[in-house]
Amino acid sequence: MNRTIIFLSASLLALAPFAPAPAHDMNGTMVAAAATPADPAKVAALRTALEGLWVGHIDAVRKVDVAEIAGDAAGTKSAEAEVVANAHAIADAVAGFYGKAAGDKLFTLLAGHYGAIKAYLDATVAKNTAGESKATSDLTSNADAIATFLSSANPYLPKATLSQMLLVHGSQHIEQIQELAAKNSAAESKTAAAMKTHIIALADALTDAIAKQFPNKV
Repeated sequence: MNRTIIFLSASLLALAPFAPAPAHDMNGTMVAAAATPADPAKVAALRTALEGLWVGHIDAVRKVDVAEIAGDAAGTKSAEAEVVANAHAIADAVAGFYGKAAGDKLFTLLAGHYGAIKAYLDATVAKNTAGESKATSDLTSNADAIATFLSSANPYLPKATLSQMLLVHGSQHIEQIQELAAKNSAAESKTAAAMKTHIIALADALTDAIAKQFPNKV
């Protein structure tokens, strides 16, 4: 994965809203736009909730990174429990709209996302470049799987755009691990800020799509 290209793509995505696509259901049938938009107050509440959950994801994963790089086994275990709890919370939020089976599927995909990040972290600490390459490939495949799942569930989430956003997110995790391992605090601080901005954009895209698909359920 070319991180330079991915970060350039992230910059382009930040300049434009999440690109809409013609709305179809999972069978390919055109879906009419909702006649009545969702309650703005409820949409705002959902936006705040999803932003908090996704920011919680990057915060918890960073704690794992810091602890493992420092050789803190107890801290790593505690932070990993936080990552898992956060993934369950994100999956539960999705289940509220799409059902338990969908929530369980998303949790499995998020577990794969974290598993690839953790494998990359382990490889970086061990100075295992082959392990880093394998983990990067797994992270890329997982991003496509998550994008496929979410775009098939919601016709207002174009797979191509969502996949690119998830690839950027994954590359930011990789960049952060490298900077933490190198003790480059200035660079890592910038990456952490960029990660937060990007993950909030992803959460907002999910919020808008859910509000369009389920205006009476938000």
